[in-house]
Amino acid sequence: MTVRRLTAVSAEQLEQLADVLMDCVAGGASVSFMHPLPREKALAFWRAVAADVALGAKALVVAEDEEGIAGTVQIILAQPENQPHRADVSKMLVHRRARRKGIGAALMRAAEDAARACGKTVLVLDTASDDAARLYTRSGWTLVGTIPDYAMLPHGGLCDTRVYYRKL
Repeated sequence: MTVRRLTAVSAEQLEQLADVLMDCVAGGASVSFMHPLPREKALAFWRAVAADVALGAKALVVAEDEEGIAGTVQIILAQPENQPHRADVSKMLVHRRARRKGIGAALMRAAEDAARACGKTVLVLDTASDDAARLYTRSGWTLVGTIPDYAMLPHGGLCDTRVYYRKL
């Protein structure tokens, strides 16, 4: 497995990122999309991310295995003018084929490194996933609290979200 930050996103990488997103949504991840997630909608999402990466508004980190991109995380660098020191961590996704192999932890370390390299000193994120919550706690993130009924699960039903921060 390799983990790296992308500064540009190719057409092939867009397809692989769409595969990861679609797999996570199909598997029940609450990541802003409902199931079934049409491929074109997933590709449109990643095209928008790629545009933000090209503008420097986001950093995109991917983990690759022998089949291609197996996981990804974004760092939202563009923040209001009174928060230039902060970034949001978003869409930490790991394909089901690659889970339980340390990819999530590797992605988070790389996201934190990328944020530091961009001059960020405070990161925030939210998650509805119990597995991700355990990862963030093990990685030194601080739980702020839980918001009940925050979003819908991709197959229906409401879910809570936990909000975390980390000082770098």
